[in-house]
Amino acid sequence: MSHPGEITRRDLLRRIGLTAVVVGPGAGLLSACATGGGTAASPSASAPAPATSAAFDPKNPFAVDAKKGLEVVIFTGGFKDDYATGLHQPMYTKAHAGATIKHTGTQNVGTMLRPRFLSGEVPDVVNNSGPEAMDVAALAAEGHVAELTALWDAPSFDDPSKKVRDTVTPAALEEGKLNGKDMTLNYVVSQRALWYNAKLFQEKGWTLPTTMEEFKALGDKAKAEGIHLFAYPGQKGPYYMLWNMLYTAAKIGGNKAIIDIDNLVDNAWKSDAMKASVTAWHEIFTKYSDKSYLGLDHTQTQVKHLQNKFLFYPTGSWLEGEMAKDKPETFEYAIAPFPSVTTADAMPYGAIQVGSGEVFFATAKGQNPQGALEYLRIMLSKEGAKGFVEKTGSLTIVNGSADGVELPPGLASAAKATDAAGPNVITSARFEGWYKELFDYAWAQQNILMGGRMTVEEYLDKVQKKADDVKADSSIAKQTRDA
Repeated sequence: MSHPGEITRRDLLRRIGLTAVVVGPGAGLLSACATGGGTAASPSASAPAPATSAAFDPKNPFAVDAKKGLEVVIFTGGFKDDYATGLHQPMYTKAHAGATIKHTGTQNVGTMLRPRFLSGEVPDVVNNSGPEAMDVAALAAEGHVAELTALWDAPSFDDPSKKVRDTVTPAALEEGKLNGKDMTLNYVVSQRALWYNAKLFQEKGWTLPTTMEEFKALGDKAKAEGIHLFAYPGQKGPYYMLWNMLYTAAKIGGNKAIIDIDNLVDNAWKSDAMKASVTAWHEIFTKYSDKSYLGLDHTQTQVKHLQNKFLFYPTGSWLEGEMAKDKPETFEYAIAPFPSVTTADAMPYGAIQVGSGEVFFATAKGQNPQGALEYLRIMLSKEGAKGFVEKTGSLTIVNGSADGVELPPGLASAAKATDAAGPNVITSARFEGWYKELFDYAWAQQNILMGGRMTVEEYLDKVQKKADDVKADSSIAKQTRDA
């Protein structure tokens, strides 16, 4: 029971920009962490606004012409593309009889689309995710990304009395901004932390380590049984480890450690929190992993995880759906928070990272801008969102997207962990989208560090120098955030 003047947990979540996502029986509160907006806008193209004439149709707010074809490119990573071909695209063609969709699924988004953006022959909707995701901030600065304000202000697909923006978690709206403008649809709510086999831990009688010392002690036990403590993929997916180090730094020094990096604050990469985090994980990888993982991609590494070759894997809550066909009965995914590094960490052990991701955008120079917005509006419908949850085992930003859906064990574990974390939510690293060149450089240098070819100090110096170069480059549009 709350008392007069007391801030309830729900009030606190609202104040810090979190909103509940209703989930199935037994699952707790799922939230996405809202972060700040930007500054002066970079060049971009406005998407078509909903019609305002007397002929306005709330069921077709963008006046889609079914005779115009629509082209959609989907990243076929952990979520595959069945949700697009078997759900969202049929919904589009049903709503607009006679419409046709050209669909392409690829794991190599950048390789496929960069030449097309140079030529000007672009698709209408892009799912810009995966290891080859394009630099969306650079594309926006060049006028290739359409603003989505019209989408958020349009009538929702399910209830014309509601705007689309009122049907989703506000965090996704904030995390989809570039220079204060609505530019991307971050469709999925995910938790990024450490993943492990709950059945193995139960069999061995092991408990989750809460401190880095306990983590290493467990590593010694596992090593005696021929099991590594930790691994990450050095090829496709090496940025999982960068997330790991950034989020641990936030636990040590508070979210300011990441916010300062996003804002290109001087020496942010050399903060005490970042140094402590990188030092700790460098020791873990050096003593309790195997350099051979640096030569593997994410799928190869995740298969070894399913074989209990190592205990903990750093990634997001899409993992369970991605590996569903390979997972044996003896393996049950569960989430573990990052272990505390010091006794003075700013955030408690239970803090985890929750945010929105799986980026979609509408191209500004496509052949069917009206259809692009309509396709995204359909994705944000109750049917489109719930169907995605059912097909992928991951939650969307649409409120109530998992109502009545039985969650798999890993996602239920993530929901429980998020509920236990309460307001102790680690923020997303926004520079991943703002300054992709810096992000890619950081994980590439990280592989050199983990391979034993540079020291922690050299790593932090190199990445800080790269951040300084980005800050000094007037051709790169700068972004800022307050929280």
